[in-house]
Amino acid sequence: MALPLPVSEIGNTAPDFSLPATDGKTYSLADIEGKNGTVVVFICNHCPYVKGVVDRMVADAKALAKEGIGFVAISSNDVDAFPEDSFPEMKEFAARYGFPFPYLFDESQAVARAYGAVCTPDFFGLNADGIVEYRGRLDEGKKDPPPPNAKRELLEAMRLVGKTGRGPLDQTPSVGCSLKWKD
Repeated sequence: MALPLPVSEIGNTAPDFSLPATDGKTYSLADIEGKNGTVVVFICNHCPYVKGVVDRMVADAKALAKEGIGFVAISSNDVDAFPEDSFPEMKEFAARYGFPFPYLFDESQAVARAYGAVCTPDFFGLNADGIVEYRGRLDEGKKDPPPPNAKRELLEAMRLVGKTGRGPLDQTPSVGCSLKWKD
């Protein structure tokens, strides 16, 4: 189901976290932060919207890393209801797509709630001070690739954040599957 997001209130301090990753380590926000900013994205393994953007997301994460911008993906879905999003499946998903960034498991869903995440994928772009400056989509592609010459919205927004500390005035909310909350 497509779920459009309201663009969150820009200017909030991003919540910290300490979560286990598919690489066997535990990461906090400070471990992920880049000198010029950070992207925190909520994803899951089974969502067709995530599968539609994952290759472009990995490419943009690699490009942003070269520009001093950290990147992390977090899965917060209810794994009892959606076992394909379990931690072992997350490890396979990260390996299959060659994630160059940590993929964290938010089993309690506390981090997703703290960020106000509502769908997968749900992108939060932080400046170097940990302030949310972007809440939008990767690009205009959803389950399918975007049209040729489409703007790389997250990439361009985070380049602006990295240079100025501020995000773009125009931000288009992400579209995706709703987060699968526990009862």
